Amino acid sequence: MTLLRSLLFQLLFYSVTILYMLVCLPVLPFISRQAMWHGIVLPWARITGFLLRVVVGTKVEVVGRENIPAGPLLIASKHQSAWETLALLPLFSDATFILKRELMWLPLFGWYLTKGRVIPIDRGARAAALKSMTARARAELATGRQIIIFPEGTRRPPGAPPAYKFGVAHLYTSFGVPCLPIALNSGLYWPRNALIRRPGTIRVEILPPIPPGLPRDAFFSRLQSDIETASDRLLAQGRADLGPDAPAPVPAAP
Repeated sequence: MTLLRSLLFQLLFYSVTILYMLVCLPVLPFISRQAMWHGIVLPWARITGFLLRVVVGTKVEVVGRENIPAGPLLIASKHQSAWETLALLPLFSDATFILKRELMWLPLFGWYLTKGRVIPIDRGARAAALKSMTARARAELATGRQIIIFPEGTRRPPGAPPAYKFGVAHLYTSFGVPCLPIALNSGLYWPRNALIRRPGTIRVEILPPIPPGLPRDAFFSRLQSDIETASDRLLAQGRADLGPDAPAPVPAAP
């Protein structure tokens, strides 16, 4: 039954997404970024959440919304699934992502990303990519936006050893804005590189913001500790809920 529901969700998700992009495409060049955000992006994210809940039986529980400060903000989220790339958006007033450049080349989808002024990064360019990312993020923060970054750079299986990159610490020390850590357990229910979608409750925890001004290494250590401690707790809750249906734990690194 779970497999059938997963297949139906995938069919509906991609059908709705493609149809949605095609229907909205004629107005895309003529509307503002803010209009696209409120009229296209957020409704699409909510439709996806509705399909996941109704078809698969996957609900979402978010705690800690009161920890979101007003104004420009650096958001550092755990990254286990494609789910958070759309489900985090409705939590914030005007967020944008730092994401891999290759996504900008996708037909239709890449055009919407361009309109939304996301921040692409060429992960092979190293120092040049970091400089470009910093300049683009600074420009977006200056308009009051929130920047979402996945500090590990790519999706990691639930429970995998952390692999945080120093790019997030560079941004934190460069901008002088708070950093908001986010923990989650989405990989248990919407696993990476897999067809299956599991029923249950995806849990997201918005942690207290880290104020600006910490030394780079102190910030980096605190960020990783905050996110990993909370994510491990959420994973334990999710595994207990799923019982024998929970995916096998990731083997410890040698």
